[in-house]
Amino acid sequence: MSSAYLGLGSNEGDRLEHLRRAAERLQQRDALTVVGVSPVYETEAHTTSPDETQPPFLNAVLRLTVEADPRSLLRMAHAVEQAEGRTRTAEQRWGPRPLDVDLLAVGPLTRDTEALTLPHPRLAERRFVLRPWADLAPNFVVPPPFDRSVQSLLDQCTDPASIRRTDHTIGEGRASPEAPGTET
Repeated sequence: MSSAYLGLGSNEGDRLEHLRRAAERLQQRDALTVVGVSPVYETEAHTTSPDETQPPFLNAVLRLTVEADPRSLLRMAHAVEQAEGRTRTAEQRWGPRPLDVDLLAVGPLTRDTEALTLPHPRLAERRFVLRPWADLAPNFVVPPPFDRSVQSLLDQCTDPASIRRTDHTIGEGRASPEAPGTET
């Protein structure tokens, strides 16, 4: 069994409900268990140009134990997105969406294929991923090419997008951070 971290985001429809249902749908899968949930943050949308506007996102990170390989986990994540109304197309990659589920890391594994890159290649550039992840697992060492803790990546993140912690919670493992020093 491995630990895996998934980033959740929504900026279309009932954003909080999409995040909650995503956590519930993932929990219902036989091959994984949600064991931790970060606080929920509201963040500016990253856009392709400065003059483009989108509604803000709600973002959270889940910690899972998984008995599935990363490719199967990615298929499960995409099925959850689809169940929440997302249609993945090249044109909508940066557009508003009811749900986005990103595989951030699966234990110490690294992958670089056409379908999957682990750890997520842009996670160090995204405060909306690192801030909730640091609340959940600040000491998790993200595998190469990062090879640093989540907290260290957050401390060095230059993403200027605004981010605000909300009072919202999702899932049963509400804001259940790791004990300091328990995960590498």
